[in-house]
Amino acid sequence: MPHLLIVDDHYIIRTGLKQVIETFLAHTTVEEAFDGDSALEKVKHCDYDLIILDVNMPNTDSFGLLSNVLALKPNTKVLMFSMNDEGIYAKRYLSIGARGYIRKDASPGEIQKAITTVLNNKKFISAELGEKLLNDLQNKEQSQNPFDKLSPREFEIVQHLTRGESVAEISQNLKLHTSTIGTHKARIFDKLDCHNIIDLSELAKVHNVITTS
Repeated sequence: MPHLLIVDDHYIIRTGLKQVIETFLAHTTVEEAFDGDSALEKVKHCDYDLIILDVNMPNTDSFGLLSNVLALKPNTKVLMFSMNDEGIYAKRYLSIGARGYIRKDASPGEIQKAITTVLNNKKFISAELGEKLLNDLQNKEQSQNPFDKLSPREFEIVQHLTRGESVAEISQNLKLHTSTIGTHKARIFDKLDCHNIIDLSELAKVHNVITTS
């Protein structure tokens, strides 16, 4: 009997996804968590066959949360669940250890396929992303997205900066010292050749690096 955990800050999303899962997985136990802290508590005390993890939750560093989950339970299968552009975000989470990435606006059939694929110990990406990655490989072209230069932590901080958060606010949200955030911010500006937040925000818009719930 599969044991799943849905981690999402929206009750309606958790409820709807649970209903979708119960239509094709009989006798499934589905638990819920609403942020990173509640998810980690559950992971510490239980082994899940699959964790479906929202990318954007308040006061939660999704990159850090994924890393912490896999550090606690290395064999855990994690499927990322988000409205964010998979062409930009999926590769980052897959490189950390996620088994798949599915958009929230995917059809119930596609969501079922993603969950079933990952439960069967395989990785899942959409056909569109697979075609894009194949084209990149065939053309032997390096990505022209400057945000690919950033580490997962730097990319996470970019998301906070472009939402207008201060260094102090980001420090509190990610539970890191302000000097650490300041260092990351300086490195981000250097790597992206930005001089201020306005430059960073404009560059993020050009490359569609905008987070959505």
